Amino acid sequence: MSTPSASSASSVTVLGLGAMGAALAGAFLASGHPTTVWNRTPARAEPLLSLGAVRADDVAGAVEASELVVVCLLDYASVREVLDPVAGRLKGRTLVNLTNGTPEQARETAAWAAGHGIAYLDGGIMAVPPGIGTEQAFVLYSGPRDAFDAHRPVLERLGAAHFAGAEPGLAALLDIALLSGMYGMFAGVFHALALVDTAGVPAEEFAPLLGTWIGAMAAGIPHYARQIGSGEYADGVVSNVAMQSAAFGNLLRAAEDQGLSPELIAPLQPLMARRVAEGHGHEDVAGIVELLRR
Repeated sequence: MSTPSASSASSVTVLGLGAMGAALAGAFLASGHPTTVWNRTPARAEPLLSLGAVRADDVAGAVEASELVVVCLLDYASVREVLDPVAGRLKGRTLVNLTNGTPEQARETAAWAAGHGIAYLDGGIMAVPPGIGTEQAFVLYSGPRDAFDAHRPVLERLGAAHFAGAEPGLAALLDIALLSGMYGMFAGVFHALALVDTAGVPAEEFAPLLGTWIGAMAAGIPHYARQIGSGEYADGVVSNVAMQSAAFGNLLRAAEDQGLSPELIAPLQPLMARRVAEGHGHEDVAGIVELLRR
């Protein structure tokens, strides 16, 4: 990340010092921003104090220390529990909530903030704690564009800052969508590694081959996205869903023959079979999205 100029080193407060909150505070400190921190367990702040952080005795003191307040707690219920008593002190400040949650929770919190005169940005962190402040990290934000623009130079210290839109729930929605893709991928990866292990093939040796294959298949994401956007699932089909549905049973049978549960990948089979039964066998597998929309 770039080194801040003296004029950009505005102060920031971080509420919540779990693994992610501590990483956020550390990134601000490393970039030269005066950083006030608070956590229910004060001892969590100790490592940051040696880096120059100021520990607030209470939430009120923490929010009053900075115009920009970043909160990263366990869940949205925790956020409200911590912030409700100091809502009046947050008036006129910008609150950036980087707690993981749902779009509806983001909208509810945005309405609460608006009722108290607080500029509110909801965010989704797309990084693990060690990645915060590196070029690999990016963070999604939604809410008032002027609040995002005003604080973007500071927020960029955490990772590339992406504005998702003014609707408060958009960052959370994109966050959940990205995580859904990740977990879906991991489900297949874990199944594949466990499957080869049943035959005595070391998972570590198989992993590079698996990574190469997944990377090649990921190149098809833009194609599937175009199909889903247009609803034209017969365009550019290379391997239709009828063929894939017929072959998918082999994945399940092979796992069972090897003494491995297929439950990580099994849910895809009935969706493909239904799509074929409804007359869409000539189309691409992306068409199963239409079944989800029902």
